[in-house]
Order: sequence, then C-alpha cells, then structure tokens
Amino acid sequence: MIGDNLSHISESIARSARAAGRRPEDVHLVAVSKTVGIDLIGEAMACGQTLFGENYLQEAAVKIPLLSPMARWHFIGHLQSNKARQAVELFDVIETVDRWKIAKILDAHAQQAGKTLAVLIQVNIGREKQKSGVLPEETETLLRRIKGETSLRVLGLMAMPPFSDDPEQSRPFFRSLRKLAQHLAPLHLFADNNRIELSMGMSNDYTVAVEEGATLVRIGTALFGSRKP
Repeated sequence: MIGDNLSHISESIARSARAAGRRPEDVHLVAVSKTVGIDLIGEAMACGQTLFGENYLQEAAVKIPLLSPMARWHFIGHLQSNKARQAVELFDVIETVDRWKIAKILDAHAQQAGKTLAVLIQVNIGREKQKSGVLPEETETLLRRIKGETSLRVLGLMAMPPFSDDPEQSRPFFRSLRKLAQHLAPLHLFADNNRIELSMGMSNDYTVAVEEGATLVRIGTALFGSRKP
C-alpha cells in the first residue's frame, strides 16, 4: 500500500510540476508521520522515502531513535519555548519559527549543541486568529533580526492556508506565499536566496501547491491512510 501511494504521489507531483514549467526533482515530499506507527514509517523508508515530518515532540522522541539514521526529520508543529532544546536535538529542520522569542531560544540551544540549525519561517498567510505564524507584512522584520542576531540558517517560508474541500480555494494563498518569497529574495535574508524553500500543500491540495511553487509538500493521509483518533 505505502509503495503504491508513494508512486501515485510522486507521479502527481511530477505532472503538476511539469504543467507549471518546473522540474519535478525540485519538489520534495515530507511524509507526515504523526500518529503513524514505526512499521509503516519503516515500510515507507524501504520504498525510498527518507524525509519525514512530525507534529508532536513527545511522540517524535520515542520514534526517531528507533528508525534508521538515514531519515531526515522536519518539525512541523507549534513549538513551545520549553521544548526548544529537545527539538534542536531531534530535528534537522524546524519549519514553524514564527516569532523572535523562539528563534532566539532555538539558536542558543543550537550553539550549545555545536549545531547550525536550519529553519523555515511560518507565515500566517490567511491571517487566521487561531493559527500560528508571523503576518506577511512582519516577515521581513523577523528575517532581518534572525539574520543579524543568530546563526540560524533560514531556508525559506512555510504556510497553511485556510482549510477548504476545494483545492482551488488554496491557490491564492499559495501564490501569495510565493510572491512574498520573491519580494524578500533580493534582500538576501535567506541561506540561499536563489532557492528559497516553500513548504506548502497537504494531502488535499498539494498538486495546486506544486503548480504555485511549492518545493516541500507535507503529505500524511494520502500516503499513510486516514489517521486513527
């Protein structure tokens, strides 16, 4: 099942990328493995998937040490300050940096660990009060402070648009994130201003996200099946 799902997702990503005049190899799948058992994650790894995303630190702390060190791990959940040290220890990339306080704490723990930590800036692209993320117009200020006062490697931007059953409803938000990245690129605030990562798109709308410039798509249900409560 996992192998078939991976093949289908890869084909869909490639088709959407080509339709937008992009190279399929510039888009990477982050397999969202929250609540997914070790056996299914191992099956995905056996099929060639090495990039995974976890939402909950307590769950990740149990699973990650049991899996192959070949796996790379992105933290994609809301991060509390008191869990920052553990996040630095466990994850290769933190995708949800959305405020100066957490950036400063992550950098301090990374320096203590002798690690250069890669992060993405989470943008509240839909301006939803219930969601985390820096507002689009405040993103530049946060980026400037991170660049000037920390050693964090900011790879790009991450966003979750307002949920809709219609993937096309997500398109304007994906496009807005891409345009924000294009606006910020000339300011040289990212680790690589010629390739700014855009983490956007999930199981229900990832093909639209790829068409709009996603370089990372976060997919769980389409890969592992519906989650058990």
